Amino acid sequence: MTSENLELAKSQYRSGKQAFERGEYRQSVELLQTAISLANPNSQLGGEMQTWLVTAYEAAGQTPEAIDLCEQLSKHPDLKTRQQGKRLLYILKAPKLKTRPEWLTQIPDLTSLTDGEGNPPTARYVSPTPRSDRKPKPEEPIDWSQVNTQDNRFVWVALAGALLTIGTLIWLS
Repeated sequence: MTSENLELAKSQYRSGKQAFERGEYRQSVELLQTAISLANPNSQLGGEMQTWLVTAYEAAGQTPEAIDLCEQLSKHPDLKTRQQGKRLLYILKAPKLKTRPEWLTQIPDLTSLTDGEGNPPTARYVSPTPRSDRKPKPEEPIDWSQVNTQDNRFVWVALAGALLTIGTLIWLS
């Protein structure tokens, strides 16, 4: 393998990862396959590339290809790649959980909506009203006939307890 092929493989690998992160899974698969064909698949870098290809396959809906590649990775010469391949294979072969419709949130398709003039709706930013423009709420007068103003002796009990505590602390010191 020449250094030119290695640099081209690394470039394709980076591009494949970036495409994956942008959600362009089919393009990611193509770029990663090209990178692997240019690199040594039995090297640590080749194993890394193949691991990314497994995730790209799965994201692109190519689960059988992902499982086949994981089975190959579980026999890879690099220990870390072998372990990662086994972990991914375990995940990919795990039974799929059944979901109920009430567990999911449906996002409505808004592409067919118009704003009344035949134009698609546009997002508008509405700034909140500044606090200085808000009028303070008028205070309601207190109806003293509704307030219990009779002495309930709690104040005297609390005062006696506080004096007793203070007296005890002074006597002990």
